[in-house]
Amino acid sequence: MAFITTKKQLTNYLTLTEKEELWFDENNDKLPFLVSEYYLSLVDPNNPNDPIRKQIIPTSDEFVSFPSEDKDPQLESSYSILPRLIRRYKSRVALLVTDKCTTYCRHCFRRRFTSLDKNIISDKEVHEVGSYLKENLEVKEILITGGDPLTLSDQNLLNILKILYTYRNDLVIRIGSRVAVTYPQRITPSLISSLKESGFKAIYVMSQFNHPTEVTSKALRATDLFIDNGILVLNQTVLLKGINDDVDTLEVLMNSLVSNRIKPYYLFQGDLVSGTNHFRVPLEKGLEIEKELRRRLSGLAMPLYAVDLPNGGGKVPIVHPYLKKVEDDNSLFENYEGSEFYYPDPQ
Repeated sequence: MAFITTKKQLTNYLTLTEKEELWFDENNDKLPFLVSEYYLSLVDPNNPNDPIRKQIIPTSDEFVSFPSEDKDPQLESSYSILPRLIRRYKSRVALLVTDKCTTYCRHCFRRRFTSLDKNIISDKEVHEVGSYLKENLEVKEILITGGDPLTLSDQNLLNILKILYTYRNDLVIRIGSRVAVTYPQRITPSLISSLKESGFKAIYVMSQFNHPTEVTSKALRATDLFIDNGILVLNQTVLLKGINDDVDTLEVLMNSLVSNRIKPYYLFQGDLVSGTNHFRVPLEKGLEIEKELRRRLSGLAMPLYAVDLPNGGGKVPIVHPYLKKVEDDNSLFENYEGSEFYYPDPQ
């Protein structure tokens, strides 16, 4: 059995908490439960606060929604040029090729789409996307996402990329996937060959390692396959309450990633998705973490702390204010140690 989908299967591995039991016992139309056996094997069954457990096993906290939350807080539906093509920025688009994942993360920000049997994007839909991109040359990058695009077969993924290549062979391809973390055996030499066969020169994988426990030898073998074949891996960590919202954990994670050739790219503040309030970290605490990480990490290991603003506001960085004030031709800065320095403007 490669995947666990039911309460009965799960209880063969661990004893559920009261809140976990309640989620399974309630009839609901929320994001379903699904986890790979591999990812579940990383959980300490005796620790109810295990960082992997919290990401994958639903609790009754998901039944609680707040007025500030929404199923689609980024207004992706409003920014959809085509049913599966989202354009919020001038230079890049996102394409939802499938709604399936190998594990459903409980902090998922695309719960409005994930697991709803939307099926795989059709050839006709891909051609429509290609035609749009051919007419809109200011778009330079396309994020292949979903769901997780690496749940597709090698052939299906190659077919999508080949169709897009016939319209725009200059695109930068980003593949948003958590498979290296949750189901690394999916990353095979055959997959790499398919990606290289697509013809695209610049292909990047956007991974999501959220905790040092996830950086296993199997996960790193998967990312090595990409990197050794010229496909760079950048990581987008989500800041999650009770999981990785402390400096020591994130310091270990970022240094582990960069030492294994994975560039820490973003540290994301949690999105305002219905039923995920229990995962979100207060912004004030997030800024404290960002400031201390900047003191401890090199520029190479330091991710950009950012928030995706509600109502389609887009991504903005959240950075400790190092520029304190401007006086005439001098700017007063605070460095990472808290000392102050004046920087003179050009005369």
